[in-house]
Amino acid sequence: MQKKYDAWGEKKLYGKVSIGPIRTTVVIGEKGKIEKIYPKVKVKGHVAVVLADL
Repeated sequence: MQKKYDAWGEKKLYGKVSIGPIRTTVVIGEKGKIEKIYPKVKVKGHVAVVLADL
């Protein structure tokens, strides 16, 4: 399921490359349609951004 939403893949941390989960937020509407995708999410301030968009 993570690959479907581009939430799994290559990432770098301190110069080291690894494969794993990528912080991504996917907003799915009432009818199951993807409304918005926030890729490569930074934690600080993210909730406020998502709530403002909703």
